[in-house]
Amino acid sequence: EMIHMDAMCFGMGMCCVQVTFQCRDIFESRHLYDQLAVLTPIMLSLSAATPILKGHLADTDVRWATIAASVDDRTMQERGLDLCSVKNKGHTQWMAGGGARPLPKSRYESISCYICNCKHGQDPTSNLDKYNDVHCPIDEASYATLRAGGVDEPLARHIAHLFVRDPLVIFSERIHIPDTTSTDHFENIQSTNWQTVRWKPPPAGSGIGWRVEFRSMEAQLTDFENAAFSVMTVLISRVLLAFRLNLYIPLSKVDENMATAHKRLSVVEGKFWFRKHMARPDNLAEGEGGDDFELMSVYEILTGKGTHYAGLLPMVFAYLDQIGCDRQTRDKIRQYAKLFEKRAAGELQTAATWQREFVTRHP
Repeated sequence: EMIHMDAMCFGMGMCCVQVTFQCRDIFESRHLYDQLAVLTPIMLSLSAATPILKGHLADTDVRWATIAASVDDRTMQERGLDLCSVKNKGHTQWMAGGGARPLPKSRYESISCYICNCKHGQDPTSNLDKYNDVHCPIDEASYATLRAGGVDEPLARHIAHLFVRDPLVIFSERIHIPDTTSTDHFENIQSTNWQTVRWKPPPAGSGIGWRVEFRSMEAQLTDFENAAFSVMTVLISRVLLAFRLNLYIPLSKVDENMATAHKRLSVVEGKFWFRKHMARPDNLAEGEGGDDFELMSVYEILTGKGTHYAGLLPMVFAYLDQIGCDRQTRDKIRQYAKLFEKRAAGELQTAATWQREFVTRHP
């Protein structure tokens, strides 16, 4: 059965929790973008809160795919369908790519390319060639302009990928403005590419720095839960930077993780691809990358697995020790960490499970 929702607002009217990080410079922002992208399905699963759509119980626990469908404005040709139909030819030349370039994803989706250029690809554990393994269509003219302007290949590909879409909204008084002093035209495209993380350059003429926006989490029922997800996401980002951790896995596996996160009870029953070693093991032989990945439960990702994977939560508390965190703050963070741990262990329900059971048990 299908739940038919015939308006964009059924998707874009949904609530969520987003966190934006200020970074020291462009290099840190690109690194953080890549690392956080791997965590977006995990945090989506942990925060699952959308089991009801248009008054009906759905067979999914989260909102993401519903929003993706609500703003999926790809033509039949862009979807790879009906390519030979006369009615779909010659009428969309004003669109980006002529409305015919195959686009595998909606404009609201998981990312399609990592963007960090760590050590110019010389480090085997962060070489993007093996991790960027999903099709990432680009606007060739934009890519050529960026490369000619000195932008490196990974970042040029990311920006050119945004420009395979058309703008959705534009105000008449903001059409003829100089791109040398304003970034409005870029932001018009950037702000209507809704991905799980967003890389945000500084606006022209402002004191705002380089930022990364974490976008996958669902809104919770209580202030405590929303604070927990916001604070723990910030702390995990600090851990990634302070300990120079490496979470890279192929983007095809991140996409698989997004699909898993949509399933009912995924936070307890789901298995997610995750990196076995967040830092290079000391006992690796020369030439070995230590970049293996395996299926883990959310509980294992948070608390650790075996002797090879320490877990994100223990790393958070190691970071608090390193910065000399005061006892009162540490106690509050421990409460937040317990929420994560108990949800992943099945001891506390997600909002999605609570709502589903409330409906199914109602007389």
